[in-house]
Amino acid sequence: MLCVMKRLTQAPNLAIATLWHDVLATEGIESSIERQYLGGGAGELPPDQCLPELWVHDPAQETRARELLQALQNTPQHRWRCGCGELVEGGFEACWNCSEPMPR
Repeated sequence: MLCVMKRLTQAPNLAIATLWHDVLATEGIESSIERQYLGGGAGELPPDQCLPELWVHDPAQETRARELLQALQNTPQHRWRCGCGELVEGGFEACWNCSEPMPR
């Protein structure tokens, strides 16, 4: 049986590609990481051609896979002021200064 895969995106590194692959798998979308070991060729090959790529196996799931990746890549960042007075930015859920958890 012929398998027609669709390329979703390049990842900046193998760790991110693996994270994205795992998120898709959790949602029941079968995907694979291609070029995962090509990073060692950077220098001999163009660096942008050595980045890992995420491919979806079922083209019918491409739209849903792209939506999930879009949401994952554009997660809103929290910015809040802790009771100790520190401004906490980014994805931190506890104050770096006093360890107070982020208010709900």
